[in-house]
Amino acid sequence: MPDLLRGLWGRIVDLHERDWQRVSGAAIAATAAFAVFIGWSANSGDRWVLLLDNANLAFHEAGHPFFGSFSERLAVYGGTLGQLLFPLFTAIGFWVRREAASCAVCAIWFGENFFNIARYMADARAHQLPLVGGLDPGLYHDWTEIFVRWGLLRQDLRIAGFVSSGGWIVILCAVAWLAWTWYRQPEDS
Repeated sequence: MPDLLRGLWGRIVDLHERDWQRVSGAAIAATAAFAVFIGWSANSGDRWVLLLDNANLAFHEAGHPFFGSFSERLAVYGGTLGQLLFPLFTAIGFWVRREAASCAVCAIWFGENFFNIARYMADARAHQLPLVGGLDPGLYHDWTEIFVRWGLLRQDLRIAGFVSSGGWIVILCAVAWLAWTWYRQPEDS
């Protein structure tokens, strides 16, 4: 086992020492514009980012049976886990490939999910959001069930606000990290 851990640690160190692929100023501007668009779309109007949230919904719905296959109790968490893990694993994949701009875009996508999740959390008592397949939100609302399990149903709005703030933090950190990566790259490469 120690050899396995040593080998894994060696790979992490090797990865850390590899240079990132070159980042252009245009990539930073496009990523920042994407982040502003995402933040604006997810927090105004119908609060639905068409392309991303349709994908997020598919990953959410796929997460229920996937995680539910491990445990019936996990099924309710599977939706949120499904929509978070796909962009997270995609960002990690670009991290390993040392593609900073792509990694940052996936991190923004990950952060955008927090807005969507917060909206769903804030609906735990109100049951105003339509559910997939026309299900009765009073019977099938993930976050109502989760908050009831945890004894936090009355805190749904406060927790949703915290989660939404976390989304902004992730998005801003992704853009700042990309700009920092661009700033630190060697000029001669």
